[in-house]
Amino acid sequence: MSDHTNDPLKRVEEQLKKCVKCGACRANCPAFTAFQREPAVARGKVALTQHLLKDDIDLDDQTYLAMSKCLLCGSCVEKCPNEVPTDEIVIAAREALAKKRGLTTFHKAVAQVIQSRTRMKLGAKAAGLLGPLFFKKVPQNSGLRLRFPLPFVGNQRYIPAIAKTPFMERYPEVIEGEPGKPRIVFFVGCMINFAYPRVGVATVKLLRHLGCTVIIPKDQQCCGLPGMSGGDIVTVRELAQQNLTALEKYEADYVVSSCATCGGALHRLYPLVVGKRNPELRDRLERLAKKTVDIAPLLRQLGLDPAETGAGVSGKVTYHDPCHLRTRKLTTQPRELITTTPGLELVEMEGADRCCGLGGTFNVYHYESSMAINEAKSEAIIATGASAVATGCPGCMMQLDDGLKQHGSTVEVVHTVELLARILLKD
Repeated sequence: MSDHTNDPLKRVEEQLKKCVKCGACRANCPAFTAFQREPAVARGKVALTQHLLKDDIDLDDQTYLAMSKCLLCGSCVEKCPNEVPTDEIVIAAREALAKKRGLTTFHKAVAQVIQSRTRMKLGAKAAGLLGPLFFKKVPQNSGLRLRFPLPFVGNQRYIPAIAKTPFMERYPEVIEGEPGKPRIVFFVGCMINFAYPRVGVATVKLLRHLGCTVIIPKDQQCCGLPGMSGGDIVTVRELAQQNLTALEKYEADYVVSSCATCGGALHRLYPLVVGKRNPELRDRLERLAKKTVDIAPLLRQLGLDPAETGAGVSGKVTYHDPCHLRTRKLTTQPRELITTTPGLELVEMEGADRCCGLGGTFNVYHYESSMAINEAKSEAIIATGASAVATGCPGCMMQLDDGLKQHGSTVEVVHTVELLARILLKD
């Protein structure tokens, strides 16, 4: 391969030249809102990357810290007059730093976990057994809170309980549907499998209600986005190859995800981050990307009638746009599903399209800043008077739930498919 292919900074060299340092990104960057420092904003990241390319700055802790202060939410990309792909630039810079400095202790641990679904399952079972020792139940709410601080976690956050039975152990690999109806491969994702299996159950129920054949490949792995956050493109590439093999095994009309982050990986980041480095995989990754759809637009496309499946109770619901759906222009379909469900009233919150502050491992490295970003989101949700907030990303669900509980709120956090399938889920 050429040096251009091997050097992540060389790959974005021409993109760096597009930035004219106008500062339009400052008004739209949640990280800048939290840190109020130039290195946290998009043009600051671009300037640092340009210096990394010239090799005229030290690769010290401050440089690494500055590059970690990005949620990869894409807000700056959407609002940039010159269409500078800052998220792609930041990913390249993190990869370059990881190559030169090595992975952090945390991301080495992340790699060990996400490289193996079996290892992840064993860890989940261990967490279930040791849970009472380390965690306490949240009064009057689902979820857990640590009894004492742990490295990278602290003890302030609220986290979902690990499921006793992972989602993928609840169904056979192939659930046959009606002849002539679509065949759909379900990419589950780690959060749905281990923390929110109810989202997977709702997804399967809705697709079966429509007569679809649902295929859940047992050898699918983590999408790899946690590794990408730390510049570990080696692990991301390995997982992308494994997932390609697993998802290509079956002839299917669609590959569906009910996780905005996983869908974003398959639809955009695999071709962008892995395909550019691996020409031999590029065509396969692009074919996978074209087949990958989010569950909300797919349900709309397949003609789901929410009146047959939905809430069955009246109530106000507000909706949060996950970044990985917003940047793919998937904002209207979830709302249409909610508004056409009898008994539900959609109440828009202020800043529904603003990042919730999770940003993958950003929430681990910068928890206080993550929750500072989330502050406005929690207040906006509470201000609507809604009894529930729906979204299309399990990561956002965890972050929203944490923020609302920190506010003492009892607003329920749900995935959109859960609202739609509540009558079916009673079966």
